[in-house]
Amino acid sequence: MLYASLKTVHLLAIIVWLGGMVFAMFFLRPALATLEPSVRLPIMHEVMRRFANAVVAVSLVALFTGLWMIGNVARAASEGGGSFTMPLDWKVMSTLGVLMLLIVGHIRFALFKRCDKAVQAKDWPAAAAVMDKVRTWVLVNLAIGVFIVGFTLLN
Repeated sequence: MLYASLKTVHLLAIIVWLGGMVFAMFFLRPALATLEPSVRLPIMHEVMRRFANAVVAVSLVALFTGLWMIGNVARAASEGGGSFTMPLDWKVMSTLGVLMLLIVGHIRFALFKRCDKAVQAKDWPAAAAVMDKVRTWVLVNLAIGVFIVGFTLLN
């Protein structure tokens, strides 16, 4: 029961994370592209602030639930007198998940700060340049996330 609950929370966190990136990249960003920079960039800044904070939270939930599930399986194997060898898909998921978490940290704690300063100063070219970097890192994270989902489901 605990394992199933952890897995459900883990999957919901991943759905929010990946779904939010898909929404931002393929629906919100193109829709806002029709607006002038002085309108578009403050909106994107506010969306990024809210989404980045949410993603920091859900990515940490995914990390801790994933670690807890691994720990539960390892403990059960040990208590049953066996040994635990983490499956390849779990290793890939864990390693790439931590990489995704580091990218989120870079976006939230480095790029967002630069964007915040540029938007506050109404330096639209600088804000747009930062948002372009954010877009690149979000695409990288989305590609990694889709790879993880595909790899774990097909393995």
